[in-house]
Amino acid sequence: MPAERQLTEDAIRSFAEDWYVALDRHVGLDEVLALITEDLEFKVPEDTFLGHEGFGRWYEAVTNRFFDEVHTVTKVEPVIEGDRAVVRVLVNWQAKIWDPPGARSQWLGFDADQTWTVVAGPDGPLIKQYTVNDLAPMPGSGSL
Repeated sequence: MPAERQLTEDAIRSFAEDWYVALDRHVGLDEVLALITEDLEFKVPEDTFLGHEGFGRWYEAVTNRFFDEVHTVTKVEPVIEGDRAVVRVLVNWQAKIWDPPGARSQWLGFDADQTWTVVAGPDGPLIKQYTVNDLAPMPGSGSL
C-alpha cells in the first residue's frame, strides 16, 4: 500500500480548486470518487448522502440538473492536525437550470459556506466529511 502524502495548506488549497473544476466539468463519477473516502458523509441542504453510493446518487442528480456551472473558491482555511484537517471553504457557485416547458433557462447564484474534513490519501487529500453550513442567494438568483 502506498504511503499517504502529508497534508499541507498548499495541497489542500489546490485540492479544493481541483474539486470544483471537476464539478464544473461534470467529469465522470469515477474521477470524483477518487477524491473522496469510501465512508464519506456529504451534507447538503437537501439531504445527507453517505459513502460512494450515496454520493453517486447526488452527483447523478446534480449533473443532470445544473449546467454552465462555475465555482469560484474565495477562501480555504485549513486547520491541520496530523493526517487530517478541518477546512473552512467559501465558494461562489453560479449555474443555470431549465424547467420544461419554460422558454428560457434560469440563472442561479449562491455563496456557500462549507466545512470539510480531509484526510491524507496516497495521492493527496481526500474528503471524508463535507457540510454546507450556509447557502446565501445572490441578488437576482432563482431558487433551488
